[in-house]
Amino acid sequence: MEINYTLDDVNDVAKTLLQSVTSKTILLYGEMGVGKTTLIKALVKALGSNDDVSSPTFSIVNEYEAENGLLYHFDLYRIKDLEEAYNFGIEDYLFSNNWSIIEWPEKIETIVPEAHDRIELELNPDQSRTLKLNLKKRLTETHIEHI
Repeated sequence: MEINYTLDDVNDVAKTLLQSVTSKTILLYGEMGVGKTTLIKALVKALGSNDDVSSPTFSIVNEYEAENGLLYHFDLYRIKDLEEAYNFGIEDYLFSNNWSIIEWPEKIETIVPEAHDRIELELNPDQSRTLKLNLKKRLTETHIEHI
């Protein structure tokens, strides 16, 4: 799925995303300043949270109360490697059955749950954004190919 939007439409985009994702783990890719945190603020609001959302650049993870559980917002920009993520217990968060939205997930891709969705954000010359949602498909049955 691909969505072109302006920041004025971000709340509607967040609602559309939440209706489209297949998991509670979202990997969010995009250059600095593309609007990742702004999109996460809208997602947190759409999940029923009244918490103030800020970038967890210095704390690495922020926790928010949502209507049906918790939401973890990670900003992994400053971590050096997977070892550092293990040191703060990232696997406990990722496998908690709560929402996990991860900015700069490149360093931990090898340990994210198999069921996850990927969002790529790009800033366009007119200051609009292009969002690409890549759903991780779940296999519902085993297919055997005969050669």
